[in-house]
Amino acid sequence: METEIKHVQYQHTNTYETLNSLDPKTKNVWLIFHGIGFLSKYFLKYFEDLDKNQNYIIAPQAPSKYYLNGKYRHVGASWLTRVDREQETSNVLNYIEKVLDNENIPDRCNLIVLGFSQGVSIATRLIAKTGLKPKKLILYAGGIPEELTPSDFEHLLKYRTDIYSVVGSKDEYINAKRLEEETKKLITLFKGKAKQITFEGGHELKKEIINSFAN
Repeated sequence: METEIKHVQYQHTNTYETLNSLDPKTKNVWLIFHGIGFLSKYFLKYFEDLDKNQNYIIAPQAPSKYYLNGKYRHVGASWLTRVDREQETSNVLNYIEKVLDNENIPDRCNLIVLGFSQGVSIATRLIAKTGLKPKKLILYAGGIPEELTPSDFEHLLKYRTDIYSVVGSKDEYINAKRLEEETKKLITLFKGKAKQITFEGGHELKKEIINSFAN
């Protein structure tokens, strides 16, 4: 059987969620990427303790929604899979760039980019492909894509972006071998400038850790 892959372009609309207001009092603007199985509106609850006057949070929504646990009750989403990864990555990044255009973040605000779990791959690809320069980059319990190279992040080092890697000591998805591999990536890609934070816990978000990055 002979098959052929073909492509078609079409217009697609996606949502995103925000928390608090972007106004003259806003100090930090957060661009946050949820992990697999999340929806952006539920991901935002981990950021609700941030000072509402100083922090505005933008949560893009992964496009591929599906029913969790096969029970057709709760819905989650995924950013992409290994199938057509290059094309799906391009689609996702185009969407995020539209979100940023729509929000028109003032230059006076500190941009904080945070990716959790699968969201780490989106956050790092976005920065690598677009040259986005956040004040802080937080890679929380996720892996950095293999195709990225040190040259993809040179602009962060010139901009003096604060780079953090956060992982739980009992994270069931990051064993000792994978932790060693990810640590090597961090050192290579960010020239030893990334700060590593380990907390007691598993594959989970800690509000107190998130809150600490607002300072």
